[in-house]
Amino acid sequence: MAAVLAVGDEAVLSHRDAAALHGLRPPGDHARWEVTTTARAGSTDRIRVFRTIALDARDTAAVEGIPVTSVARTLVDLAGTLPREQLAKALNEAERRRVFDLRAVEHAMRACARRNGRGHAELRRALAQLAAVGAQVTRSELEDRFVALLDAHDLPRPATNYGIEGMDVDACWPEQRLVVELDGWNAHHTRQAFQDDRERGNVLELAGWTLLRFTWADVTGRSDDAAARVGRALARGRRYPPTP
Repeated sequence: MAAVLAVGDEAVLSHRDAAALHGLRPPGDHARWEVTTTARAGSTDRIRVFRTIALDARDTAAVEGIPVTSVARTLVDLAGTLPREQLAKALNEAERRRVFDLRAVEHAMRACARRNGRGHAELRRALAQLAAVGAQVTRSELEDRFVALLDAHDLPRPATNYGIEGMDVDACWPEQRLVVELDGWNAHHTRQAFQDDRERGNVLELAGWTLLRFTWADVTGRSDDAAARVGRALARGRRYPPTP
C-alpha cells in the first residue's frame, strides 16, 4: 500500500507484486515494488513504475484494501516480464484457484494491443498449452472422447458409471476386473478430490481390480499409448466373476 500511495491516486500494484497479492506466485522475489499508473511518475530505487494509457474497471481490483491490477490484467503484464515456465505456473495457479477468466484475459490483451515485445505471443502460447490439457473440459466430453478412442482401436466398450464397492467408476470391464478413471480437472482440482481419488484407488486395488487413470492429454494427445495400456490390461485380465 505504501508503494501505491507513493506513486499517486491513479496507481495500482501490478506485475509480480499483483500476482503475489492474488496468490498466483510467491512474493518478494525481486528488489523493487512494481506499480502501474496512468499519471506521470518516475521509478525510484524502491519502486518500479509502469506507465499505461488507461486502466478501466475491468483492469483493476482491490485485495485486502490494496488497489491492484485484476487477475486477467496481471497475467497479461506478467507475460512481458516472466520466463515462459513461470508464466505457465501463474496461469495454472489462477485456474487452480478458479480465478482464471479467458474472456477477461482476451479483453486485457486487446487493451494492451499496442505493446511491443514478446508478451502477447508468450501468453498465447501458454494459453494454448493450457487448452491442450483440457483444463476446463467437462466429464461428459472426456468420456465421449475415451469411448471414441476405444472404438478407433477396436477395443470393447466398457460399462460406464458402474457401481463397485459402493462407488461409481467411470468405465469398467467387470469380467477382466479392469477399471478406468478419467481425470478431468474440474472434478479433481481440490485437495479433497485428490484425497478422495487416492482412497478410491486403494479400495479398488484391495478388492482385486486393476485401475488405470487417464487425463484429457492422455486421451486426446497420447491416444495410441492409452489404447495400448487398456488393451494390455484387458488381455491379462483375471477372469473373476463380475462384481455384483
